[in-house]
Amino acid sequence: MENLNLNYGIIGNCRSAALVSENGSVDWLCLPKFDAPSVFAKLLDKEKGGSVSIEPEKLLSINQEYIERTNLLCTKFVCEDGVFEVIDFMPRYKNDDGYYSPSDLVRVFNCISGAPTFKITYDPKLEYGVHETFISENKKYIKAFTKRGSYDSLYLYTDFDFKDVLNKEVITLTDSKYMLVSYNQKLLNQDIQRVKLKMERTKVYWLNWSEKTTTFSNYNNEINRSALTLKLLSYDKSGAVLAALTTSLPETVGEVRNWDYRFCWIRDGSMVVKILTQLGHSTVAQNYLRFIVNILPEKDEKMQIMYGISGEKRLSEYELPHLAGYGNSKPVRVGNAAYKQKQNDIYGILMDAIYQHFSLFSASLSYSEDLWTVVRNVVKMVEKNWQKPDKGIWEIRNESKHFTFSKVLCWVAIDRAQKIAVLLKQDDYIKKWKKLEDKIRAEIELKAWSETKQSYSQAYGSDDLDASVLLLESYGFVKAKDERYKSTVYAIQKELEHNGLMYRYINQDDFGLPKSSFTICTFWLINALYKIGEKEAAIERFEQLLTYNNHLGLFSEDLDFETKQQLGNFPQAYSHLALIETAINISEGEITKEEKIMDALRYETFH
Repeated sequence: MENLNLNYGIIGNCRSAALVSENGSVDWLCLPKFDAPSVFAKLLDKEKGGSVSIEPEKLLSINQEYIERTNLLCTKFVCEDGVFEVIDFMPRYKNDDGYYSPSDLVRVFNCISGAPTFKITYDPKLEYGVHETFISENKKYIKAFTKRGSYDSLYLYTDFDFKDVLNKEVITLTDSKYMLVSYNQKLLNQDIQRVKLKMERTKVYWLNWSEKTTTFSNYNNEINRSALTLKLLSYDKSGAVLAALTTSLPETVGEVRNWDYRFCWIRDGSMVVKILTQLGHSTVAQNYLRFIVNILPEKDEKMQIMYGISGEKRLSEYELPHLAGYGNSKPVRVGNAAYKQKQNDIYGILMDAIYQHFSLFSASLSYSEDLWTVVRNVVKMVEKNWQKPDKGIWEIRNESKHFTFSKVLCWVAIDRAQKIAVLLKQDDYIKKWKKLEDKIRAEIELKAWSETKQSYSQAYGSDDLDASVLLLESYGFVKAKDERYKSTVYAIQKELEHNGLMYRYINQDDFGLPKSSFTICTFWLINALYKIGEKEAAIERFEQLLTYNNHLGLFSEDLDFETKQQLGNFPQAYSHLALIETAINISEGEITKEEKIMDALRYETFH
């Protein structure tokens, strides 16, 4: 099998984002926004995808790292004839109109010593490379365009000689140079001074953002990098949060579990904003909840599990057969047919985020009324749907079941609705909603428990186990000291843990048996073990799992059980929000010897 890795850094500006390889090649970029057709997609086809790469003549070594506490990526090339660095970023900073976040990718080349030589390959392929891309030039820019398809073009501004770039001539670097790739034609003249000013302003923006991030006793670097990554997966214009930056990176190389994740799942988005709010970044949550209010304008409108980042409701799925796929994993898909699915867990996860918002922040009367309408709308949907089977958190495409996680999150929705009603002094609703909450809980306790496995099961009447059930404690359905929960954690660990990583489940689904580890599930196990008192085992597993990230601290969706190779779409919001949650729990849960003694004395006194 081809040796593949996801050693990429993400740069972005909350409008779009790019992936830059450890060798300094831009291999993924969609413009003018996240879900637009790609202009560079070498990630999905080495020949037809397109990229902009740097090829040093006398390379000795490459080192890549983020400028500390920012989303500016620095790739340093050490060559026999000199040393140079390339700083990649997408501009984002405050101006008089709010935020300046153009559809631009900027590369700044700095000569550090000597006179290093290299070639640049500039090879854009617009619209996923469906049609041929042509290049023309004038005095100000190099233009890439197609003669078929939709109106689309790409502008390259640079102070390198145009012919050197287009003909891949050897370039000698003796001072600072720049490349600026833009979806839009620039109205102002571009030069190195203007570009460096954009770089410094962008750096300051990210430093200020990081400064607001709550710090803890441990793992602050990992928490901050994950938070910066989650911020890059938010779309400023609408408030939507993406599940991941990419499409069609396979869960298992060579197979067909390849999906487009450039959309806003209610579940993923709600989890992200809840964790970012914990870190002190409430604006992301406020923007996201406005997005929810805007896509649910009618009181009786059905809630989809996911939406386009601009609020689109139809996300029709189609394939791009001309692209080879990552590691020749076909098909390459655009769109996601899962938008039609029913997944009843989304109600509780969204309601949990709304409850957090009302608990922590005051809001304007009109905004509070909008959210309260969403709350009552969600309760009605739960009343209507909680007893029906669904596709579940893992989006099983064929079979519907009475999934335990979905039922528990319906309970969460009603529990949080009552808490919100208390906060808003809407007591008239509480009695009726409490009856529904008790009814859902009673059914779960009766039907979701497997006597054979001594565990809450994947679905009613089943002995199959599922990692999502580990979240029952996190959402307050059970307490960590509850014997049923402890037994569930141990049973799931025994059945689903393999080589230190977790399966989602091991029963066959519509694509056969799962073969890779879903990264978030391992974080869930670590959290659960920590909560039930297996603290040393949890910390050991957590620190081991952190070694499976890439060279920049980033995680994709999945990991290979044997090689620990990263798989699936990248970077994955799920993985990073779970990393943050686990790091916070371990940091906040640390207690001293003296505190342990006092806890023991208090316990003895109480009993």
